[in-house]
Amino acid sequence: MKRLICAVTFLLYAVAGAQAKVYQSIEELPTTTKPFDFIVAGGGTAGSVIASRLSENRRFNVLLVEAGPDNAGVIELIIPAWGPRRDNAQYDWPYISTPQPGLNGRTLAVPRGHVLGGSSSINGMVYTRGSADDFDNWGRVTGDPGWSWKALWPYIKRHEQWVQPAGGRDPSGQFDPSVHGYKGKVSVSLPWNGPTDHDNRTARNAELQKEFPVILDPNAGKPIGITWMQSTIGNGERSSAATAYLGSDVRERPNLTILLNTYITRLLPVKASSRSLDIRSIEIAPRRGGSTRILSAAKEIILSGGVIGTPQVLLNSGIGNKTELEALGIPPLLNLPDVGQGLTDHVATNVAWTVIPPNTTTIDETAALAMWQQNRTGPLTERFTHQILWSRFQPDSSIFKEFKDPSTGPTSPHIEMPLGSGPGGSFCLLTPHSRGSVKLRSKNPFDNPLIDLGLLSHPFDMAALKEGIRILKKFYSSAAWDGYITGFRGPDPDNLSDEEFEKIIRDSAFTFLHPVGTASMSSKKSKRGVVDHELKLKGATGIRIVDASVFPYVLTAHTQAAVYILAERAADLIRDAW
Repeated sequence: MKRLICAVTFLLYAVAGAQAKVYQSIEELPTTTKPFDFIVAGGGTAGSVIASRLSENRRFNVLLVEAGPDNAGVIELIIPAWGPRRDNAQYDWPYISTPQPGLNGRTLAVPRGHVLGGSSSINGMVYTRGSADDFDNWGRVTGDPGWSWKALWPYIKRHEQWVQPAGGRDPSGQFDPSVHGYKGKVSVSLPWNGPTDHDNRTARNAELQKEFPVILDPNAGKPIGITWMQSTIGNGERSSAATAYLGSDVRERPNLTILLNTYITRLLPVKASSRSLDIRSIEIAPRRGGSTRILSAAKEIILSGGVIGTPQVLLNSGIGNKTELEALGIPPLLNLPDVGQGLTDHVATNVAWTVIPPNTTTIDETAALAMWQQNRTGPLTERFTHQILWSRFQPDSSIFKEFKDPSTGPTSPHIEMPLGSGPGGSFCLLTPHSRGSVKLRSKNPFDNPLIDLGLLSHPFDMAALKEGIRILKKFYSSAAWDGYITGFRGPDPDNLSDEEFEKIIRDSAFTFLHPVGTASMSSKKSKRGVVDHELKLKGATGIRIVDASVFPYVLTAHTQAAVYILAERAADLIRDAW
């Protein structure tokens, strides 16, 4: 086993070593360099896309700054099933939420990628775009129809490269070929094997319960029903923003510089006027702290620090709520009260059934690694389950007599449940009313910020989890599950008092790790929000924000696909401006 791991690791590092022009620290970066046209502050999912796309134009000299180390050659970031084995001290930001009142005072880990490629290098790789209504509402919120589903379609296809499942099985009937891209950067595929007994019963259930149809593709804009799991996996390996957009060919571009293990502490203005603020410089520091250095861009700064890092950098720079900044001793530069506000995330909980386990064949770890090493197939080529249940509350549901529907429209599901080898597991609320925030702990830029996820802070969300469990109970109630499911273990909102049910949920609920919205986009004329429809920081020039922090709300999907879509359009907005 150890020999196999060592052999794979040696090969990966040999490939990594062949790549060029990546500085591992601020000390390695020459003090005299050609002026940069663009500085991309943050090498996560969006930042990797922006740096890659802008440097396609050899007239643009681009610098990409990432706080974490390189992704290249790290086997835990390559084998899909091995993501949880990564060195968290090395590749995760050590974020912990504030005590959550909605979770009976519990705190939660908030892992974010601290590595080139950001969270796309450590996430669960689930590839779901969201509903057409989600994006159409982006267009309404920003006043820019360019953010609508149809207008974004070229960018949806441009970032994706649909590939065969690991091992090359025939996936016909499990996806819609017409809604995928085949010439893009990010590999997307279906599971390596299947269908399982559970998958077959799901199909039978769809015949018996018409409200749970099997639909051809979750990424066609109408993801309500049962869909096959699509993941950012290609040739049995994780396809991250770093591997897809910053491969060896891109790293060798003479007009792209990548600086790793370097923190962005502040944004700095070039000059201030009564009308606007011109921000084209960043202050950077070594990963472990030390002397700072200032770098400037001739054209633009693109801040891509992510939903936690972006508001932290803005606030440390004096951009945010003027009163709160002054209380911390930070001189206000630009009064934007919505910086760090409006955080939205998917809240999740667990449900369980009792079953008669089917006969299955398992592959031990040594054999699984050998399969992966020999031909990039086997169980190590997937992270999660085969299928997903997406469901929407009925319009006449009693929940809407008390609460306004927070969803963006009829194509948007309210709940999601991954369907695995057996019933049960976690399901999440996709359309929460609850909101949280990111605030500074102190004026020290190296202090982790205060992250309030705001989970279950709005009563709709608890009521929606009750409604979601009732839907799941119905899903597993038909004759399709005879001889398999023997009972529901709960938590059951129909057999528990409201107090009992809510205590169980608050004691066990967690985040699906899809936070967004801490620097949200809005229309140019709106006094709310942080960036306009072109992702330009309101009240300033020379800077845009491109990452999930600009989402005005969490979509009814896992968020990485939407970040790729956003970044691809942002790249065009920037290139068109210059």
